[in-house]
Formats: sequence, C-alpha cells, structure tokens
Amino acid sequence: MSLWRSRRAGYYLALVTVTTVVSTLVYNYGMATLENDPQPLYRSLEVVFQTYTTTGYGEDAPWATPQMNLLVIALQLTGIGLILTAVDVFAVPWLQRALATTPPTAATDLEDHVIICEYTSRGEAFIEELDARDQASVVVEPDEETAMALYESDYRVVHGDPESTDVLENAGIERATAVVADSADDTNASIVLSAREVAPDVRVVTLVEDRRLGEYHRIAGADDVLSPRQLLGESLAHRVPTAVTTAVDEGVEIGDDLELVELSIAEGSDLVGRTTGEVRLRERYGVDGIGAWFGGEFESPLSPDRVLDTETRLLVAGEPDRIDELRSEASSSVQPFSAQHVVIAGYGEAGAAAGGALAETNSQVTVLDSVDKEGVDVVGDARDPDAVREAGVDDATAVIVTLDDDTTAVFATLVVRNLNPSADIVVRANDAENIQKLYRAGADYVQSLATVSGRMLASTVFEDEEVLAVDRQINVVKLPAGRLAGRTVADADVRSRTGCTVLAAVRGGETVTGFDPDSFVFEDGDEVVLAGTDESVRAFEETFGV
Repeated sequence: MSLWRSRRAGYYLALVTVTTVVSTLVYNYGMATLENDPQPLYRSLEVVFQTYTTTGYGEDAPWATPQMNLLVIALQLTGIGLILTAVDVFAVPWLQRALATTPPTAATDLEDHVIICEYTSRGEAFIEELDARDQASVVVEPDEETAMALYESDYRVVHGDPESTDVLENAGIERATAVVADSADDTNASIVLSAREVAPDVRVVTLVEDRRLGEYHRIAGADDVLSPRQLLGESLAHRVPTAVTTAVDEGVEIGDDLELVELSIAEGSDLVGRTTGEVRLRERYGVDGIGAWFGGEFESPLSPDRVLDTETRLLVAGEPDRIDELRSEASSSVQPFSAQHVVIAGYGEAGAAAGGALAETNSQVTVLDSVDKEGVDVVGDARDPDAVREAGVDDATAVIVTLDDDTTAVFATLVVRNLNPSADIVVRANDAENIQKLYRAGADYVQSLATVSGRMLASTVFEDEEVLAVDRQINVVKLPAGRLAGRTVADADVRSRTGCTVLAAVRGGETVTGFDPDSFVFEDGDEVVLAGTDESVRAFEETFGV
C-alpha cells in the first residue's frame, strides 16, 4: 500500500510539472500573439502559479480577446483539478492515518477471563463456546490488521506478540482463568514458557498440529496438550457405516449406568423406513432420543413424523444394556461378511488417526496422499480422477477426505461422488462455514475441525463444570433444578419449551436415572443432568434458572 501511495505522489508531481510547463508556454504565446503584449517566460510562469494558487493575476488582467479569456478559464479549471487531485493524493491518506483507530494494547478491565493467543478459525469456535457460557475472553493477536479487524468487530483484543511477557501482562494473565496457545507448534511452546514466567499458577492449554511435539509443550509447562486432528480423524472413521463396531459408536459415559451414544442405522435394519413415533424409543427400549442428524443437520427434539433411513444417525441416552437392545435393532439382519473397502484421501494427523481406527476392523484401507511417505499406498492428487481411480474408489464402500484445504476437499468430494455415486463420503472441513458447501458437493457427513477444536478446548478448560461430546456438537450439562423444583419433567414440559432432554436427577449427591418423567417431582437443591445444543441449554437456563 505504501509503495502505491509513493507512486501516486510521483505521478502527481510529474503531472504538475508537465501541466505547468505547457500552461506557461501556451500563456506566453497567447499574450504575444492574441494580446499583442510579449513578456518573458518567467512572467508567464508567475501568472500560471497565480492562477493555480488562486492568488490573482496582477497587471495582466483584464484580457482583450475572447481567446485569451477562454485560455485563462482553462488554466483556472486546470488549477482546480490539480488542487482536488492533491487533496486525494496527500490530504485524504494523511487524515485517514491521523484519524485511524489503533487496536488496544492492554485489557485492564478483565478478571477470570480466558486469554487466546492468536486468532484462528479454531479460536473463533472456542470464542463462541465461551460466549455461550458468558465467559469473558481476550485475543492476543500479533498482526495489526487482524487485530484491528477483530477490534472493529467488537472482539476483546490486545495487539502484541503473545510470546512477550509484557504483552501477556497487558492481557491480564495474572487475573486470567486460563491461557490457550493456538499458534504454530514451536510458537506455542514459547508462549507456554512466557506464561509460566509471568503467572506460574495460571492454567495453560495448547493445541498441537504434530502430536509428536506435544511432549515438548508439556516440558515447557503446559497443563493440557490437545490434538484435535487426531480426535477428528477417529471420529470420521466412526462415521463410516458398519466399519467400526456393528452399528454404534463409542459412547460418552455420563455416570455408572448412563451413557450418550450416536447410533447408525444399517441397511436392512428393522428401523429403516419407520417414523420415530412408530419406533417409540422410550416405551420399547427405555432410552431417550436426544435428536438425530438428517443430511448433516441436527434436529432436536425429534418430530414423531420423522422417517428413519440409513443416512439417519440417532443420538440416544440410556443404560448400556438398554442401548444394546436398540443396537441390535439398528444393525442389519443380514450381516456383511466381505471386508469394507475404505479410501482415505489425505494422510496427515487426522488421516492417520482414521486409518488407525479402521485398522481395528475388518476394513480394507487404501491411503491416497500427495506425498510419498510411510502408510501411503497411492501417491497422487485427490482432485485427479486417475489417482482416485488408482486408489480403488470404484469399488470403495466409503471414502474419508481429510485434506488441509477446504477448496481442495470440495473438488475431491465432487470427483469421488462422480466416480462412485454409492460410496459414503465422510469429509473433514477446516472451517465451519464450508460445511454446507461440502454437503452440496456430495458429502454424506462433514465435521468441522474448527468446531471440534473449539468444543475440545471448552471441555478441557471447564472440565469441572461441563461434560462435552466434543465431536457430536451436543452438551451434557449438570445444572441446578431451579424453578423446576416442585414439578415433574412432563408437567414442566421441558422438552418442548427448551429442546433439552432431562437424562438424570442428582439428589443428595446420588444420581437418579431411569425415573418416570410423569411422577418424579424435583425438590429444592436437586440438580438436573441435561443433554442438548448450546441454544437449548441456554433456553433451559432462561426458563428454569435460579
């Protein structure tokens, strides 16, 4: 930008020079031939400058001939044009620089906040989680333009180097709840050391791209080192139908006899083609239907008219043996004996984690990557149909796409869908905003790295407050019963009013599960264990909160 401004200034000065020389010669010629009053060039130059600066014309005015008057009018208009151009070239940029707001370099009014070192799409998802909890946060951003954009978007931001102890002090680290380092792996280690120097007792959480480097973050002093790509890769592998276990993914344990499970419905299952009302999850199986994914969209609560099919993924909560009954119903009555063929496109941290999860099954796995390294079967571009064919996409039952660039992932998804219309395509999105685009390209299931990272961070930082199914976009929370005291779940109509499902009650330190929602009356001092989205949990707090 500064180079362009310098060029504009140079162009303007050249324009002034050329215009002045031409105007002087023309005026000098006009005075000699039209006015019959020859004069030296320096006198004509003086008149031209008098015209440009609007200071007057001295003894030359008035002019006798119409031609000379028109020439002087032209000089006057030229002078006005040069003045306006000078304002645009010099005055406007100077005023913009003089009046521009600079991002803040300190956050002195915050306490018990979370400091996020550098802004990323993962950090954006984490900030949304913090906002949902009414938890204050501040972003330490070294890039001035990014910091300015965040500041103008009403983010709390401190402009400075997060590796600097002074900057961390300006961000209020001594009053902070936690510090999250979300930069390059080596930079994160430096941030941890700086944080430990200024505030030895503050909790420090880091994100790591290369899992092998996590050890050095711990040596530097990090309390927790997270590898979202590994978690996401394993989660994507669990989204391949019938590839990992028979029909149900590993559950999230809530208590000794209660767990949250995401359930796939296999082809040939007795549940296919039936509505949720016909299935009657609570009456027949004794489990609560929290919600379900339909075409990538999560719906909660479930409408009784919703038809279940092989693309539906149910989210249910209940006792393990009850879920086992539902699992058998969701499984196909005809079990496949042939091995599944799964193609993994992209073999970074997430791809390797997906491959590790699939290695524990009877799946045949082929890995496609642009770099020849250990574990890669086919070297090529996932956007190249020939390379994808060489990986065996024609007979693949599923394809897992874990590429670092979402635009590349979109194109790879289009290629795979065109080559094998029946394959299940499971895709990692780096940014949540690209999820719907990937679905339109033909993906069957998309999960955002940014969303998983944000929820993983929230789960780690607030581990004593909330249990999160970080790869399911669902919260399992324990809250005071509040205004629910003296009422039953059915009487209060919790599900329809808030969208939350009450999983259990906590009374006197004991967790009560499997209670009758029509007869169990909550008492003062009770707590409720809820499952729901961020929005539904907030709705419960607003409706029944103390």
